[in-house]
Amino acid sequence: MLSAILNAFRVPDLRKKIIFTLSIIVLYRFGCFIPVPGIPVNSLTSAFQGAQEGTGQMMVFLNLFSGNALSHFSVLSLGIMPYITASIIMQLMQGVIPTLQRWQREGESGQKKVTQITRYLTLFLGLINGIGYLFLFQSAQYGVVLTQSLPHLFSSVVIVFTLVAGVALIMWMGELITQRGVGNGMSLIIFANIVAGFPGAIFASLGYGQFTAEAVGMTVLIFIVVLLVIPGIVLIERAQRRIPINYAKRIQGRRVMGGTSTYIPLKVNGAGVIPIIFASALLYFPAQIATFFNVAWLTTFANWVTTGWLNWILDFLLIVFFCFFYTSMVFNPEETANNLQKQGGFIPGVRPGSATVTYIRNVLHRITLPGGFYIGAIAVVPSILFAFNADPLIKAFGGTSILIMVGVALDTMSKIESQLKMHHYEGFFK
Repeated sequence: MLSAILNAFRVPDLRKKIIFTLSIIVLYRFGCFIPVPGIPVNSLTSAFQGAQEGTGQMMVFLNLFSGNALSHFSVLSLGIMPYITASIIMQLMQGVIPTLQRWQREGESGQKKVTQITRYLTLFLGLINGIGYLFLFQSAQYGVVLTQSLPHLFSSVVIVFTLVAGVALIMWMGELITQRGVGNGMSLIIFANIVAGFPGAIFASLGYGQFTAEAVGMTVLIFIVVLLVIPGIVLIERAQRRIPINYAKRIQGRRVMGGTSTYIPLKVNGAGVIPIIFASALLYFPAQIATFFNVAWLTTFANWVTTGWLNWILDFLLIVFFCFFYTSMVFNPEETANNLQKQGGFIPGVRPGSATVTYIRNVLHRITLPGGFYIGAIAVVPSILFAFNADPLIKAFGGTSILIMVGVALDTMSKIESQLKMHHYEGFFK
């Protein structure tokens, strides 16, 4: 591992990408602590920490995915969730709107149109969330009073505008990392948000420095469970089902082409960490709506779907669903079968054409289902095991957080691995 890291910094191009990625993440974390103008930070922080009922539980999760920016009401308080929610909506709409389907097939030009609409939708969702958070923090539960140096309406407009600008800044940072850095920018921002809360959660789990035997024992037990879960996640993330492919011999001029054998690698979890992120975004979407309307029954419903047995069931089902949904979006059996037929390739024992399409689709379904069940179980089981424990480390880092961190780390390492292989260096995976 250490030699692979050193090799990555020996490649000038890769070194620049890694440093650029780390610089953007540091800049993002710095922005998480810059409060919006007109907010009394000290009173807000005290009210946020003291809110244990009502929206308190769901705000813990929203604060986690914002990297604690929400508790400071910083310019980046809305985090990455508006963009994730917009991406989910666009992915679902591509299955029902023919125009979006056509754009998706047009390649880069069509993808630019879809990306542009996603950006506008993200800003619209950010506007709704910004207004909702402003109303919530001025409600009786938090009781935050805006600074009186400016008119109330003007201060509210400035705060909401700043929050929406923060959403645009996060989008820009994520796209910069994807284009000029290493890995997927949005996933790395979520990874940074979760990891940022790790030291504070450990400190709180240990009793804020009191180090009682019960607190230390529980913290150690949590780490043991996490260490046992991580190898299973890595196993599923790296697992493949390889479909053998043979190419028929053909003569072009005086040369004999083809006659070789290869395979199609189908990952057990072909969707990567996307189903986990999408499932989390959908489950926490009612919480975002509840902050906007601040209605008792909607707040209660948001708490139900973000904690407890209903959250576990919905989280499991949504992860399995998005495993199938996203895999079908990124891997098209018909297109693969047509490409094989054009290149003279075939699956041994399977006729070209529709039979090949059916065979590939069946294999894809057979490996996606257990993969989705396994990842869903890893996301839910740790939360169930520690459901009746009030340890802050458990509340902040359930199975979903672990899956996101490990999945993003593996995806980023794979991209660095491919760069190292191009320069004839040994990578992380041996």
